[in-house]
Amino acid sequence: MKEERITIGRALKEGDLFTRLSALIMGAGLLGHRQMVKGILVFLIEVAFCLYMIMSGFHSLAQLPSLGTEAQGKVWNEAKQIYEYTTGDNSQQILLAGVVTCFAIAAIAVLWVLQMRQSFSLQKRIEEGGEVPTFKDDVRNLFDGNLHITLMSLPCLGILVFNVVPLVYMISMAFTTYSKEGEHLILFDWDGLHQFERVLNMNGNIGQQFWHVLAWTVVWAIFATFLNYILGILNYILGMALAMVINRKDTKGKGFWRFCFVLSIAVPQFVTLMIMNIMLQPSGAVNVLLQNLGLINEPIPFWTNAMIARVTIIGINVWVGIPYTMLQVTGILQNIPAELYEAARMDGAGPMRIFFKITLPYMLFVTMPYLISATRPARPTCS
Repeated sequence: MKEERITIGRALKEGDLFTRLSALIMGAGLLGHRQMVKGILVFLIEVAFCLYMIMSGFHSLAQLPSLGTEAQGKVWNEAKQIYEYTTGDNSQQILLAGVVTCFAIAAIAVLWVLQMRQSFSLQKRIEEGGEVPTFKDDVRNLFDGNLHITLMSLPCLGILVFNVVPLVYMISMAFTTYSKEGEHLILFDWDGLHQFERVLNMNGNIGQQFWHVLAWTVVWAIFATFLNYILGILNYILGMALAMVINRKDTKGKGFWRFCFVLSIAVPQFVTLMIMNIMLQPSGAVNVLLQNLGLINEPIPFWTNAMIARVTIIGINVWVGIPYTMLQVTGILQNIPAELYEAARMDGAGPMRIFFKITLPYMLFVTMPYLISATRPARPTCS
């Protein structure tokens, strides 16, 4: 029987006593169909869910529509001659608990459907005289036929807990009166689309700031994407040219030159960028060296002048990206058959013709996936 043909309606209609009982007591169908370990685990999960709902889940759902009503109080203590604060409702915690509870309910609903379908599938297998897999068989299958489930379960759970749940929580905050100004930081209420109206209103202060930032973000995204394409091709061309120069027979000290350019790869990039930041300061090594050589009178404002800073960042980005291409092209050049070059020279081909007919096509064929990935659109960021 195919798994996709099993529906909950059919399981409730055609299921035996154990399958129908599992609609109320999760795991009963698995226990009744001789899958004891899985049945006990599913039952324990249902018990844990029920305890959670009784202890805090129902309370969290009940507070979710209002997000709390009791504000923090301030009472004068005559004996101590000080003000004492009474604990009020925390809307942030209430909202978070409500979101978590909703996800817990969704998870238990998915588990309920799966165990119902599994119970009905086991029932049909037993009726047809098939063999019920043991717990060891299921575990063995998780490391064989269903290895993808084993490998992806933990990453998917991590994405759900650390990405999806916080994302839903923050999206929910957008529909409230939450604000760091006034008294809406701890205790706030649902506000519908009012906050979106304030943000999208071009006549208001917040709206003007939003549209200004949005316009600059769009402009930056367009130019960053365009420059990323250009820099990707530029990195490839410079890295290819650098590798060809270093790999010439007449070039001396090949290892030293490779070391100089590969140094940016060997050192973690955050360390490299931190060193570059220090070197390009007004009193950094670059400005001091240029002043000692008499090339400049005043330090170059690498980081304070906007245009110079942008050019500097582009230059550093190109410098960091070239070694990757150089290493790839170096390996390709060393694997091009020398007989091709010898045959081309015997036919009277010059250096440029050899480059465009042999070297360049060979390198493009091998490095095209890298070139495509190097020219991917850049993410829009703020500067």
